[in-house]
Amino acid sequence: MEDTRVQILKFIEKNCKVDPKELAVLLGTDEATVLREIKAMEQEGIICGYHTMIDWDKAGVEQVNALIEVRVTPQRGKGFEKLAERIYNYPEVSSVSLISGAYDFLVTLEGKTLLEVSRFVSERLSPIEGITSTATHFILKKYKDHGTILAQKEQEERMLVTP
Repeated sequence: MEDTRVQILKFIEKNCKVDPKELAVLLGTDEATVLREIKAMEQEGIICGYHTMIDWDKAGVEQVNALIEVRVTPQRGKGFEKLAERIYNYPEVSSVSLISGAYDFLVTLEGKTLLEVSRFVSERLSPIEGITSTATHFILKKYKDHGTILAQKEQEERMLVTP
């Protein structure tokens, strides 16, 4: 049954709207099995949620995305967990990851303006006890996100000239 679960996960990771009947046919099983496995994986926390990827530029919605590298001093007996929890509870924060290298956390943030993001970093994030430094990087353009290519190749508009 584990193989079926992995196959289901691979399909729904790319398209969470896939029809269970269609998925059952692709996997060579029945719809009831697919639905039962999906429900079980949701209850076990294997499937954590479903998301729609939106190209906000094309939708005409202005927003600023930033990646913030955060260096911390872990709290004794609590490690990184307590600091990560404090950061991910802010509604502006999209993700928090423990990373290797010069920084400890990589925080993804969404805001309406550069000023809003910079205020978040200076007034809410940096003052947290245990945070020693931050480095903010603004995302200028996304070409690929979650495995989906967002940038479309531009058509060449020059006319072909032949002798």
